[in-house]
Amino acid sequence: MKAIIYCRVSTDKKAQETSLMRQEQELTELAKQLGFNVIDLIKEKASGYDIEREGILYILQLFSDKKADCLLVQDETRLGRGNTKIALLHQLNKLNVTVYTVMHNGKLEVSEADSMVLQIVSIVEEYQRQIHNAKIKRGMKRAIANGFHPEKNLSNRNKAPGRERKEFPIEEVIKLREKKLTFEEIAHTLKGLGYNVSKATVHRRYQEYRKT
Repeated sequence: MKAIIYCRVSTDKKAQETSLMRQEQELTELAKQLGFNVIDLIKEKASGYDIEREGILYILQLFSDKKADCLLVQDETRLGRGNTKIALLHQLNKLNVTVYTVMHNGKLEVSEADSMVLQIVSIVEEYQRQIHNAKIKRGMKRAIANGFHPEKNLSNRNKAPGRERKEFPIEEVIKLREKKLTFEEIAHTLKGLGYNVSKATVHRRYQEYRKT
């Protein structure tokens, strides 16, 4: 299993250098005991309440790119504190990353309270996803009910989004606007067709079109 070691102290004091060294030694030994292949070792001097840590962002990118499978930390407080810890644990769970600690001599065992919070966060996130999808469906149904035919009008609907300037069929925005759809409903409709655009972008492009 490919592992990343993460060591953190909160200040630049010289006394903390010893802590960093100890964390590195203990985590390296833990990786050997578990038979893990350490692909990277990150050491940081930053507050555990700060989520915008260069080392943490780098680690999350490695996991997103599937370059590692698990994370080794001395204990959960090295990962983060307070809401930052919960946010990072949630993100790691979403990436299917297992956390191992020296304190537990194996997999991290979160407290009952933290486990409950993580469950609540996951439930809320799922409901947010469902609400977002429902808005897309609502916008699409209303557009079709008003005579919009995406299969006829959007010849390039299968093209992938993500260009620097968002490309989408402005002529269809005009038609949907004429059918009394709001810019938010138009944006959700376009998203359902593969165009990842915001309400603000649709409104801005519509205004640009009217000025021409």
